[in-house]
Amino acid sequence: MNKKKIIIAIVVVLLLIPAVYIAVQRYNHPISPITDETLDSLAVIEIPEPELLYGLPVDSFLIEENNVKRNQFLADIFLKAGVDYPTINTIVEKINPVFDVRKIKKGNRYTLFHSNDTTKQLNHFVYAIDNTDYVVVTLSDSVHVYRDVKETRHELKTATGVITSSLWNAMKDSNINPLLANELSEIFAWTVDFFGIEKGDNFKVYYDELYVDSVSIGVGQIHSALFHHRGRDYYAFYYAEDSVAHFFDENGQSLRKAFLKAPLKFSRVSSRFSHSRLHPVLKIRRPHHGVDYAAATGTPVYALGDGRVIARAYQKRGGGNYIKIKHNSVYTTVYMHLHGFAKGISKGTHVKQGQLIGYVGSTGLSTGPHLDFRVFKNGKPVDPLKIDAPPVNPVHEENMEAFNSFIKPLKVQLDSLQLPKTDLN
Repeated sequence: MNKKKIIIAIVVVLLLIPAVYIAVQRYNHPISPITDETLDSLAVIEIPEPELLYGLPVDSFLIEENNVKRNQFLADIFLKAGVDYPTINTIVEKINPVFDVRKIKKGNRYTLFHSNDTTKQLNHFVYAIDNTDYVVVTLSDSVHVYRDVKETRHELKTATGVITSSLWNAMKDSNINPLLANELSEIFAWTVDFFGIEKGDNFKVYYDELYVDSVSIGVGQIHSALFHHRGRDYYAFYYAEDSVAHFFDENGQSLRKAFLKAPLKFSRVSSRFSHSRLHPVLKIRRPHHGVDYAAATGTPVYALGDGRVIARAYQKRGGGNYIKIKHNSVYTTVYMHLHGFAKGISKGTHVKQGQLIGYVGSTGLSTGPHLDFRVFKNGKPVDPLKIDAPPVNPVHEENMEAFNSFIKPLKVQLDSLQLPKTDLN
């Protein structure tokens, strides 16, 4: 064998060594096939969710937030953002069916989404109508407008308090949303005299607080409540029956009573509730916060609901003979232009629903016999024709077993809540 053949043999052997080594390794450590188990064992790369504002990815835009200034209009905002007049006209045309631009309010928030480049072109405009609703204007090849709602989060909360001066102050002292006081006064309006609550009265509540963007926007649904008033416990449980939910006590009785549909038998409504009505006598426009029922002189007038007469008097330049009845801490009714009062009706008299209190007349500023009837809710006039008739029926007998099972844990929860420490307990 010559020298040349020896060198070739050595090179071949050297080239074969890596191949032989790999073959041996594969024989001793065979490659496992890819299975679901091996895939699960692989590290998963988590892609973070993009941060969104009004449903738009924050990192894709240059964002500018401002508040509407006094006397600032939609056109002013778009002009400042570099939008031309023809486009602004198109925006106004498309936004009006979605939102009345005349209702843009000073102080409300608006957000501009500019392109994230040197042009800083306006891509989206968002106006916050309130805490939840907003309008989006998208400017691309064409203008698109839509209205949307932020997600509202419900958080179950408890609240307890002891009355030392007023229900409102008890809420503030316990760092509770004071609006809860209004909700409780509505629920217990027919059972608790909120004008006569005493020191030591107390309350316990389970309710939802509403949040948008981690900011509380108010009180949501009250699920159960207990109000201790003048030595007695009053329970309230929000329970749905026949797909309609109401508040009931622990015995399944409704917490609300009904009003009559109207305080008299009448032929027609001659004048409705209005914030600006031409007065038939004075010939000037002023609010008429009541309903006029046309009826003959002497037509009987009845109390709309149980209550106490807090006024029985005469107004020469106003309602003539009138009666005012306080039904509870929420509702008060007034009956005006009466011809006369029923026997036994005086200030301080307690009346029952449907009880005769007076007769239709034309006293005071009046052009003819009628009853001017008014309703006040929490001291503010409301349209008598739009009062929701409160439920009066108790829980149906066949549903009482389900009702008792529903309220049992709620009652246990209420009873177990601890009242805050005060000088009264």
